[in-house]
Amino acid sequence: MSRLTDENGRRVPGWELALRYAVLLAVLALTVGPFLWQLSTSLKGPHEDIFSSPPKFLPGSPTLHNYERVAETIPVWDYAFNSLKVATANVVTNCVGASLAGYALARLRYRGRRAATLVFVLAMLVPTESIIIAQFTTMRDLGLNNTLVGVVLPACVASMNVLLMRNAFLNLPYEVEEAAYVDGANAWQRFLRIALPSVKGTLAVVAIFAFMGAWDDFLWPLIVLSDPGNFTLTIGLNYLHGTFANDERLVAAGTIIAVAPLIALFACLQRYFFRGVGEGAVKG
Repeated sequence: MSRLTDENGRRVPGWELALRYAVLLAVLALTVGPFLWQLSTSLKGPHEDIFSSPPKFLPGSPTLHNYERVAETIPVWDYAFNSLKVATANVVTNCVGASLAGYALARLRYRGRRAATLVFVLAMLVPTESIIIAQFTTMRDLGLNNTLVGVVLPACVASMNVLLMRNAFLNLPYEVEEAAYVDGANAWQRFLRIALPSVKGTLAVVAIFAFMGAWDDFLWPLIVLSDPGNFTLTIGLNYLHGTFANDERLVAAGTIIAVAPLIALFACLQRYFFRGVGEGAVKG
């Protein structure tokens, strides 16, 4: 029989292997369990008791009627389209801005480069809630209140994404760019043809983080938007919680509608995501 070994070739005892699987199953239950419960609740009919004891995980008669009711209660697809526009714009601005800023911090030589890097690090330590009033007054002075542009602008280039791209560029061999420099390539050519294609994994990480941040954001769109026609999905789903009635099946169906695009995005970019984690590792 073949022995079970770890990455160092050490034999793994049976009790240790069982403990590892137990911990993994516990983490899986804590992370995936609530989503599966919401999915099950969204598929239950109006005559099924969702508060029974002991709880019934699988629906007796699965139905998609709750999803139809969500569309009848609120213009969920209009809200989803607004969220998609905001998230797409956030992905584009973060990928472009973070890659340019990260390359400048990692490869270009100029006075104040270390200070600029320190500014991005310090920006990560500032809580969003402490500057949200300043952001609101800035959007108001620019005439961007109650617009989707006002929703996108404050987070169009996140400091964390800039540092991720900086570390990814730092991990690239500098000799390749030196050879291109000797051949006459300027900074833009080195960036577009050599550096950027080598950090596609980190770009995928930035894209996923930017999309998730914009898609799930609730506080800032709630503050800056007042016209229901511009509401994003997270704000629109709040209307499923009525003052005098609250249908948990309806709320669960709306939650699944909001989470499904994130799952699809990660499924498409997961191989680039895991490769990008290594590219963007912190370099001392």
